[in-house]
Amino acid sequence: MTPAWAQRQEELLRDCVVSPDVFTHMVDHLRDFVRPYQHALETEAGKRNVYRYLAGLLSHLPRKNAEDIATLVDVERLVMQDFIGTAPWDHRPLVQVLVGEVVDRLGEPDGIIAFDPSSFPKRGRHSVGVKRQWCSHRGKVDNCQVGVFMGYVSRADHALLDFRLSLPEDWARDAQRREECHVPPAVRYHTRHDQLTGCEF
Repeated sequence: MTPAWAQRQEELLRDCVVSPDVFTHMVDHLRDFVRPYQHALETEAGKRNVYRYLAGLLSHLPRKNAEDIATLVDVERLVMQDFIGTAPWDHRPLVQVLVGEVVDRLGEPDGIIAFDPSSFPKRGRHSVGVKRQWCSHRGKVDNCQVGVFMGYVSRADHALLDFRLSLPEDWARDAQRREECHVPPAVRYHTRHDQLTGCEF
């Protein structure tokens, strides 16, 4: 990279930085927006932590990890870590709320449902579905996760509705690995007469 281009690149990246201050006037509106999703969560702790987590994401924190967000919103680190990563809550009620919101707010007679498979680089044995496979993000075989995303699209707007994470065969066959990474027990390969019949996920 030439020095002139490196300087230009730095200037372009500085222009892309969005200050958290732009979200300040949106916080009350965001609180109203997330209220239906809070009601869909089963536990009272989960309902409280939705807004705390969003406040951290919209803050000036240089790193938006669970520990820093917990410090910002004045709760124990484990409270936020449990909410983000390990608390047992079902995302499907939240998706149902989302679909209803999209229908009410964005629905158009000519709207369509679009599906898009996409991959994203990821490392580590404890990230569900990670393996060396085709990574479209990098244009080569690499360690990544693969997902399928369902979206609503119309002439006026678009919104993500749902997603599924692809579970490679070696993951689906490895019960211990699935358990260690909190993959739901129902997600497994079914066999019939020792023949592979498919994966539920």
